[in-house]
Amino acid sequence: MDVTTARERLEDMLAELDRSIAVLQGDPVAVRERHAADAGSDLTDADRARAMLTVAATQRDAVVAALKRLEEGVYGRCVDCARPVPEGRLEARPEAARCVQCQGKRERRR
Repeated sequence: MDVTTARERLEDMLAELDRSIAVLQGDPVAVRERHAADAGSDLTDADRARAMLTVAATQRDAVVAALKRLEEGVYGRCVDCARPVPEGRLEARPEAARCVQCQGKRERRR
């Protein structure tokens, strides 16, 4: 993927993530009378929103890091082994920091 296309895709992703984060950080629960049974539902909704916010924030960090790699001229190189990240991987995940092999090693260590 060429640098211009990568930058455009990453900037679009960043804008979308910022919008999603803003929505998730808003107060989704209106003040109203509720039945006691609804309290459990509110907790579940809050937990779900927190989880989605965590995922969005992590994704945002990855996109910002990818934009930084673009600026530094190392975008498309694995941050662990410095080999090229396959073009197909960057097409699917423009924020990818690692080649498939290094990403697999990282995930197995978790």
